[in-house]
Amino acid sequence: MNWYLQSGKESDIATSTRIRFSRNIQGYNFHLTVKELEELETKIKNSIYQIGYGLRFLKLEDMDDVTKLSLVEKGLVNYHFAFESGNKGAILVNDEENICIMVGEDDHLKIQIFSSGLELENTLNLAIEIDKKIEDILGYCVSKQYGYLTACPNNIGTGLKASVKLHLPALAKTRNTEKVLEAINNFGIHIKGVYDEEGHIVGDMYEISNKKTLGITENEIIQNIKIIVEKVIKQEREARRFLANEGIEIEDVIYRNYGILTNCKKITMEEAQNLLSTVKLGVDLGILKELSDLQVQKLYLYIGPGNLQKYFGEQYERLDREIKRAEMIKQVINQ
Repeated sequence: MNWYLQSGKESDIATSTRIRFSRNIQGYNFHLTVKELEELETKIKNSIYQIGYGLRFLKLEDMDDVTKLSLVEKGLVNYHFAFESGNKGAILVNDEENICIMVGEDDHLKIQIFSSGLELENTLNLAIEIDKKIEDILGYCVSKQYGYLTACPNNIGTGLKASVKLHLPALAKTRNTEKVLEAINNFGIHIKGVYDEEGHIVGDMYEISNKKTLGITENEIIQNIKIIVEKVIKQEREARRFLANEGIEIEDVIYRNYGILTNCKKITMEEAQNLLSTVKLGVDLGILKELSDLQVQKLYLYIGPGNLQKYFGEQYERLDREIKRAEMIKQVINQ
């Protein structure tokens, strides 16, 4: 299975881990012309078998919009790269999609490794292994004083961005989210939520990542993130224990959300995300036994418009997507 359909350590709360290295190839300007990007892509494509790991080379210009949107929803590429780069660039990706390297974004390479759950050390080790192999083959822009050189000064040094996605519904329901997030900011760690178009947090999902990349080692970054993530997980678990003690009250909330999901005739992605957040909490607490972890993960994957259309193999307008989303939810629940 692809990594985003698997369960890992602490994955009831820490849903995924990503390690990303920003790298630039020797002999090329940071901001590539169209011709330079084509030359770099050819060079990388010709080196793909040396790199290994079952990577395939895919150009953005050869992808339709639904495919690109599905990659954005999986977190493999960002929206700007997929839709605002003029179809310039490419990705190297393996079948499991736990390795995805963006070619020609703001840096020449964005080497990304993904894992389910809280897997910072193991994910970093794989990222370093791949990074060193590419460096031996292609060569990077490196300064003895500053480390790896990048287009954005914020990434100079290690060029490492480590991030963990967290599902924090209990903190939200007990109204403790802001208190916990304010404490995190005092440790020099960046945290952001998943927002809708009106600026509201959707689905109680947050991402914690490092701010500092210069004057600090990869392992120090990982340990700093791990300490903070583990503290947040502890706070979320305490809030979940408090909710579990409410008995029929929390059970009622969970099953009402589950009832809407299972019986709606049409549903927006934002509403589905919010309902699914409470349903996942019910599954994780052992209250809702009608769904498995895998079914929950499939629902999270396919409620996005890109992957929803991939699921059915057709393209739909907005209203039809809302109708097909409700249909997909019933199909996954009944599997």
